[in-house]
Amino acid sequence: MPFVKNTAIEESARCLLCHEPQCTKACPKGARPDKFIRSLRFDNLNGAKAYINGCEDCDAPCMAACTRGKIDRPVEIKQTAGYIASAAKDVKPEADLSMTFCGIKCENPFFLSSSVVASGYDMCAKALDMGWAGVVYKTIGFAKMNEVSPRFDILNKESTQYIGFKNLEQISDHPLEENLAILKKLKENYPNKVIVSSIMGENEEEWTELARLSEEAGVDIIECNFSCPQMTSRSMGSDVGTNPELVEHYTAAAKRGTKLPVLAKMTPNITNMEIPAIAAIQAGADGIAAINTVKSITNVDIDSFVPTPDINGKSAVGGYSGKAVKPIALRFISDMKRNGTLKDVEISGMGGIETWRDGLEFILMGCTNLQVTTSVMQYGYRIIEDMLDGLSRWLTSAGFSRINEVVGLANKNMTDAGSLDRDTVTYPIFDMSKCIGCGRCYISCYDAGHQALDFDKATSKPVFLGAKCVGCHLCATVCPTSCISKSPRVAKRRA
Repeated sequence: MPFVKNTAIEESARCLLCHEPQCTKACPKGARPDKFIRSLRFDNLNGAKAYINGCEDCDAPCMAACTRGKIDRPVEIKQTAGYIASAAKDVKPEADLSMTFCGIKCENPFFLSSSVVASGYDMCAKALDMGWAGVVYKTIGFAKMNEVSPRFDILNKESTQYIGFKNLEQISDHPLEENLAILKKLKENYPNKVIVSSIMGENEEEWTELARLSEEAGVDIIECNFSCPQMTSRSMGSDVGTNPELVEHYTAAAKRGTKLPVLAKMTPNITNMEIPAIAAIQAGADGIAAINTVKSITNVDIDSFVPTPDINGKSAVGGYSGKAVKPIALRFISDMKRNGTLKDVEISGMGGIETWRDGLEFILMGCTNLQVTTSVMQYGYRIIEDMLDGLSRWLTSAGFSRINEVVGLANKNMTDAGSLDRDTVTYPIFDMSKCIGCGRCYISCYDAGHQALDFDKATSKPVFLGAKCVGCHLCATVCPTSCISKSPRVAKRRA
């Protein structure tokens, strides 16, 4: 029998996403197990269906060849294919993903963000060839960097290996002249792609000169990096981004050096991002990029007592990124788009974008451009295939023909906490045919809620105690089978 949804998704998460997938090499029917497993993993169920080619009826030589079997057991490819075949819809990716950002035509909204994933010609060229619309090249400057080793760390939870990512990277450690030559070569060889120069100076003269040199190299946009959290100089990075006066001065300095659109990249290591963002716009910035990484300590080695990564017995605060920071990024973007001064300013959004759905959420909050790093570090440039395919299929199925039709639709539904409806309530509804009797809802409600559930030991089912329920829906958040839904909204009971 095919898997149910949760099992299929969990099984796809076990796939190693191999560079040369042996499963596909072993397929006698020309199906692409590597593609449909990967598409399912990146939330592109409908796109996954295109690669099955009847393999749910096969005797599964792909599973015998699966590299995962060398660790524990092969990925259950056949049953996963069965789920995809039964659950996917036939939706063609017909929606137009092209957008205009700061006056520049982009074939789609997805750019590489300024980081190690965009720090050399060959890697940027590969990404552009694979479908990325543009690259924000790793930040260039006059300062010479000397990096530490190791400089990465991850945060995990149970079977999820990669919730968050910490880095101690600084700006590019290549000579300025080399980086400028790479930018020039990228634009010459990819005239229809968008090349962005991320710059960082230590004084106004450097900001002006870096902007001038970048325009001379032929780039399309300049991004001012006011937000790197691990620079060793107080005159660079996020210490600048938290100082509105410096943001204003350095933005104006960059504008003096160029006629190109200028973005100000914001730091999340601040309470109110609107303040430095407004300073940048008042100084002439054409748009905002947000967010950069969050200052963090990810783990502490309990044997050596050294926070990670361990650099010869010491560590330091670094930048935290990945899926875990998406809620923080969306919050700051919403704040800015709801600000009267910033509401019409274009935003390049980043911070935890891993799938097309993540990217869509940023667009729904008001972004007209997206940047990605951490998921590329984990999965490679190839994620762009499902980002583009999944986003286009969703837009098509939702009745939209162009992506710009959905910009900001969700942010219109944001309000202040004090303005939320506090006079009505929606209660949980339990579908006992789906309940497996695990009791997770009961445990969470009793130990962390309002004791609105009892547990019937005879049936191993929860018993709803409506008089105690406040409609918090903690029970639904822990249910592994999604058997808890919401009732229609009703007026609260009055004491």
